[in-house]
Amino acid sequence: MTAPAPTSRLDQLDHGIVERLARDARISNRAIAAELGVTEGTIRTRIKRLQNEGLIQFTVVTDFRMAGSPNLCMLGIDADPSHVEELARSLSDIPEITCVISLLGRYSLLIMGLFNNLEQLNDLVVQRIRPLPGVQRVETSISVHNVKYEAGIAKITRKQGEG
Repeated sequence: MTAPAPTSRLDQLDHGIVERLARDARISNRAIAAELGVTEGTIRTRIKRLQNEGLIQFTVVTDFRMAGSPNLCMLGIDADPSHVEELARSLSDIPEITCVISLLGRYSLLIMGLFNNLEQLNDLVVQRIRPLPGVQRVETSISVHNVKYEAGIAKITRKQGEG
């Protein structure tokens, strides 16, 4: 299901609401209203409109380490330029892959996922990624230590029950 097209532009109040919710999604409408100098009803109406227009959504974001003891793996993919868009869509359909990013630079695409072991990662690369049309080269990197990871910004998790 695609989000409905926004019917209005974001104004200063909308931006203020989003900024406060981004810092703490548990903040009350009353607290936002007090900070922004408007009524609680205005905040409630604005949040509902932002949600209905698909501009914001509320979700629980967990640190990827809560998925057990996975390895965060990043794969840089060199691809034939004429296949990048199609390849990105194909990769995003693979459940083990939690992030697909088109790049300008060293790689055409960067993908990320959580893997319980190197065999699982190798099987994915050899059997499912390399055979895709347009893939020229895959370079794998495995995270050994995360110096900074903000779960609220960089959501990298598996759906419950995926292994």
